[in-house]
Order: sequence, then structure tokens, then C-alpha cells
Amino acid sequence: MTINLRYAVKEDCTRLLELVNELAVFEKFPEEVTVTLQEFEDAGFGEKPVWRAFVAEVDGLIVGFALYYIRFSTWKGLRLYLEDLLVTETMRGKGIGKMLLERILDETKKQGYSGAVWQVLDWNEPAINFYKKYGANIEAGWLNVSVSREKLLNN
Repeated sequence: MTINLRYAVKEDCTRLLELVNELAVFEKFPEEVTVTLQEFEDAGFGEKPVWRAFVAEVDGLIVGFALYYIRFSTWKGLRLYLEDLLVTETMRGKGIGKMLLERILDETKKQGYSGAVWQVLDWNEPAINFYKKYGANIEAGWLNVSVSREKLLNN
């Protein structure tokens, strides 16, 4: 099996959204994916792109991806934020996730960012153990905070 790692292009967005939905099912929140294909494409490939991604292909089919953007920390400076890392269920255990994460870490070093950050669900022990192999610090004490578009419009 040959795995091809490359930057995502606009034509990949339909498949990437399929994988985003697969991830949402895995994380037990399938109803939370509300982004449209148009919005997804514009955010990655429009006039002001905000995200980039690496994709992993096998026989021309995208089987995994790592989507990221750059954020600014007032404490640490520029940091790569890994939004999602997913390998489709049938392709797990073949080293694809390792390849994608290492590509993200290489990009962080290459661009001179102060580090890479991401989140992992506290019940996802396989992912936690995977990240610990890279010396990742799993922080306790921080809670996610968000406000939805619907809430903003109703207040």
C-alpha cells in the first residue's frame, strides 16, 4: 500500500466533509456539523483562507486528513492549532495517523511557530496514548467555551 501525503486542494473539500462527518459520529455529535460545503471551501480556498490541511491518499482516495490553522497566544506567540486529525476507520492501524501528525509537527518547526496545540476528548484513550508518545502535554483544568450563531442572533 502506497500512502501519498499532500496539501489539500479545493477539489478535496467534498471528501474532507465526509470525513468530518465520520469524525462527528465517532465523537458522538453528528448533529453538530452544520458547516456547508460552500462555507468550508471558502474558508480554505476563498479570498481570505483561514485553514490548511494535509491529506493522506491511498489509491487516489483520501483516507485521512489533518486540518489546521494558525492562532496567536498572548503567552506563546504564533502556534499551529490542529483542528482535526482523522483516519477513516477502515484504514486505522496502518501508520497513517502517525504520518499526518508528524507532518503537522514538521510544519510547526518549518514555519518557526512556538508550538502546536490541539484538543482530545477525555474518553478517547487511544488518541491520548498516541499523543503522549510524542511528548504531548495533556492539560487539565481548561474548559471549552463557545457561543453559537443561533445564540448570538437570539440575544
